Amino acid sequence: MNPVIQALITTALIACSTFASAQLQNQDPEKLATEAVNELVAHRFSKVEARFDDRMQNGLPADKLSAVWDALIDKAGPFERIVGTHLDEQMGMRVVRVTCKFKFDSFDLQFAVDSHDRISGLHVLPPSTGSEQKQSWSAPAYATPSTFHEVDVTVETGTWKLPGTLTLPNGKGPFPAVVLVHGSGPEDQDETIAGNKPFKDLAWGLASQNIAVLRFVKRTKQYGAQSMQPGVPFTVKQETVEDAEAAVALLATRPEIDHSHIYVLGHSLGGMLAPRIAAANKQVAGIIILAGTAQPLEVVIVQQLKYIAGLPGGNSDEMKKQIEAAERAKVEIESPSLKPDSTVSVLGAQIPGSYFLDLRDYRPAEVAAQLQIPILVLQGGRDYQVTSQDYDLWKASLAKDPRATFNLYPGLTHLFMPGQGTGPGSPADYSVAGHVSAEVVQDIAQWVTNNGTK
Repeated sequence: MNPVIQALITTALIACSTFASAQLQNQDPEKLATEAVNELVAHRFSKVEARFDDRMQNGLPADKLSAVWDALIDKAGPFERIVGTHLDEQMGMRVVRVTCKFKFDSFDLQFAVDSHDRISGLHVLPPSTGSEQKQSWSAPAYATPSTFHEVDVTVETGTWKLPGTLTLPNGKGPFPAVVLVHGSGPEDQDETIAGNKPFKDLAWGLASQNIAVLRFVKRTKQYGAQSMQPGVPFTVKQETVEDAEAAVALLATRPEIDHSHIYVLGHSLGGMLAPRIAAANKQVAGIIILAGTAQPLEVVIVQQLKYIAGLPGGNSDEMKKQIEAAERAKVEIESPSLKPDSTVSVLGAQIPGSYFLDLRDYRPAEVAAQLQIPILVLQGGRDYQVTSQDYDLWKASLAKDPRATFNLYPGLTHLFMPGQGTGPGSPADYSVAGHVSAEVVQDIAQWVTNNGTK
């Protein structure tokens, strides 16, 4: 997704705030969301901010909301009309998707409305009503549902309880198993983006080849802003690492699983963190890195913005401002004076300094080179979010490791799907419904089956 638009959903700071218990609601949430969109169209950002809960007001005040809206207009063209709305209930929250037609594209503005009729979350998503999104996914051709079944599980880390699904091949077992670790932002267990569900594709595809797969809802998706506990510095440990370790531990208790062959598959940020997860966990037999970021995040963000600016129609004044802001954030993040309790504005989101300080000395490819386990690194050639620069860093660090395997897929995107299929990768690829490439699933299955050896 366009990183400018993804500013609304990159962290728990901007994602849905505390999920309140269902109480009596006084206002029609669809009407509230529609009115908020009309205020955005009229550039009355202060009025929209007044509808936010306290956390949203702190994280996305009127000036930052204005910048995000302008970036959306710059990409999609002038606003034309509201096409429709869809209301859903999610954990006591009313979630409204307002489908908006712009001159060149369409997007959904998704509002989470709490029990006090305040907006506690705002996402910009590819267009699809909630019901359409649930129905749009169909099983890939390489999946054979009759050969596996699914079991509901809960991944527990202390008081955090994350719903998940264990996809198990039919038969006696025990089976090798893979834990799927998400990319950045509050992700569901399928890593759903529009009609695409890459993690569900992987789960069903691998289970069809006698490999068990565990996927679960990310903590920042399940708990929103509650993921950031008072007095506890927020880092990737709380966002990702702890829960991935708990998922591995859960598999190690299951009799259907071959405990000597539990693998961690990380996508994007998950791929970046896979070496850290494995380094602290002897139960991990190997790691699979899908489009894993090997460079510092602040560097990657600037690269992404500059890439978008280089696409047709991308070199706008607003995009130049976004690049300048990202470069300023990079300087702040890399500053020796950065403190854990300070905040850095990154693409409109207020990120605690603790998050970046935790990653400052982390070199994923170097950590991977120190592991004594098999490693599989996969990269899409049309991926503009994690690029060949990252892939080359993995290859350089692991070049002398006979247990490392590398596969590049020239026609695939960040989701390991064809997307539009031709030309340079772009944000439009994410709105094209598809499945993880059969070749990718086959390569992973073969690697796991061979215990990660060549």
